[in-house]
Amino acid sequence: MGERIRKLKKIRIHREGNDTLILSLLLLVAVAALLWISFESKIPFWSFLGVFGIAWLIVLNFYRCPIRYFGADTDGLVVAPADGRVVVIEEVEENEYFHDKRLMVSIFMSLFNVHANWFPVDGKVKSVSHHDGNFHKAWLPKASEENEHADVLITTADGTDILCRQIAGAMARRIITYAKVGEECFIDEHLGFIKLGSRVDVYLPLGSEVCVEMGQATTGNKTLIAKLKKK
Repeated sequence: MGERIRKLKKIRIHREGNDTLILSLLLLVAVAALLWISFESKIPFWSFLGVFGIAWLIVLNFYRCPIRYFGADTDGLVVAPADGRVVVIEEVEENEYFHDKRLMVSIFMSLFNVHANWFPVDGKVKSVSHHDGNFHKAWLPKASEENEHADVLITTADGTDILCRQIAGAMARRIITYAKVGEECFIDEHLGFIKLGSRVDVYLPLGSEVCVEMGQATTGNKTLIAKLKKK
């Protein structure tokens, strides 16, 4: 019991969900009340409220924001920027920033994952940009370039550039990025938030040692996804 209480204390609701949760709660209560009044039966009001309450709890689960700390030396390490599952590990041609081949690791977030995003490396934010686009299903290969996305380019202490890309999915229509150009950033800090199902790509230099496998579940700010090659 004590362990469960300690875990609950480490979980909070992300600030991006405050307005949504309050408005949706009021709406669900109103709809439950209208249905109860309109139904020509003796079904208790609490039955309607219970059904809609389950829907609200699903929304509440989506906006969880657990407090996490990596808890180890972060030098040369790349940590998962999101909860989800690894859907891509491949060598790709990146022609927008690097103009050469990079190793891309992609994490898909389902509706039931935490949707806060963390910085994958320690360093300094070199650039931040937002690109409008389509809303293909986030796990499709073309989503990385064709979907609406936000790019954060980070330079580590040894001069290695890492690109972290937040990608909107078929349902996700809002990408929020907290990173600011010129600011130092650290693992354990939030990079941003994506509402509903979505994906995060990390572009690494060739020669990086990948520490995850296809289909592996990841925990944001906890799972080690790669080790950078020392210069």
